[in-house]
Amino acid sequence: MSTPTAVLPAQAAARLDHYTVIDVRTPGEYAAGHLPGAHNVPLDHLHTALPALKAAAARRDLLMVCASGGRSAQACGTLAGADITATTLTGGTTAWAAEGHDLSRPGTGATAGWAMERQVRLAAGSLVVLGLAVGSRWKPARWISGAIGSGLVFSAVTDTCGMAAVLGKLPHNRGRAADLDSTMAALQQ
Repeated sequence: MSTPTAVLPAQAAARLDHYTVIDVRTPGEYAAGHLPGAHNVPLDHLHTALPALKAAAARRDLLMVCASGGRSAQACGTLAGADITATTLTGGTTAWAAEGHDLSRPGTGATAGWAMERQVRLAAGSLVVLGLAVGSRWKPARWISGAIGSGLVFSAVTDTCGMAAVLGKLPHNRGRAADLDSTMAALQQ
């Protein structure tokens, strides 16, 4: 099993042509802006794409990317378990853009989605407000707010996000099967 490594955005930018860039965010997040030349393989489809990723890694180094680095590090761990060497981009596309590097965005005909973090903030905030509003009439509903707050604390402590996993399964966050099939075909060439 190989050990995943990490690179800073400036290091990745200097060697971008040496990498096959894999963006593990949802298709909606990917459409909002991704590293130039990146292929979208959502984290929940990583196991399906292992043969294609193994073929791609045989030709060039893999650079795994997400919004902040958490999901790409998780992807590197999954790939390491399959004996595929990969590197994660420290700070993800957020750090990449903050350092002034360009992000590719789809043409005007495509719809860009919200980043997963933004979707989680909207869902969590809405549920807290709902719990408080309904709790003013029916006291047990206040437990909704408590549960969401506890989930956010757990998320921060464990650096995982169950709400993001659930939101990632919504239709607007899922790509078409044909998109993943074409990405896997491109990776195997």
